[in-house]
Amino acid sequence: MSGAAIAAAARGLVGASFRLHGRDPATGLDCVGVVLAALDGAGCGVADVNGYRLRTADADHAAGVIAGAGLARVDAPQVGDVALMRAGGVQLHLGIVTESGLVHADAHLRRVVERPGTPPSPVIAWFRAGGEGG
Repeated sequence: MSGAAIAAAARGLVGASFRLHGRDPATGLDCVGVVLAALDGAGCGVADVNGYRLRTADADHAAGVIAGAGLARVDAPQVGDVALMRAGGVQLHLGIVTESGLVHADAHLRRVVERPGTPPSPVIAWFRAGGEGG
């Protein structure tokens, strides 16, 4: 799988409805669902993540869960990488890096969007599928 394939799969999710804990593009996705669906669509599915809370400040725990799912932490983003962001004091968020921005589930707009430019929230860490950390 390539980063371009992951980004293309993420772009294919744009327009899907937002649904907390959503895993099916037909019924709605949250940010975790977007990442899982994009990775699966690119042929590099990872285990589902359940039982997470909407509000948490524990970025280290979230990073550990992401790494435990088989993604490697990297220093600089490339297309197809996963961004772990701090959306607020006690809220974390995920998105997929594209050539021109970031695909993520926007709870305010109630759908999956591609935001051009920089991520909408401060990035805590970047992760890459395929175990190629750096």
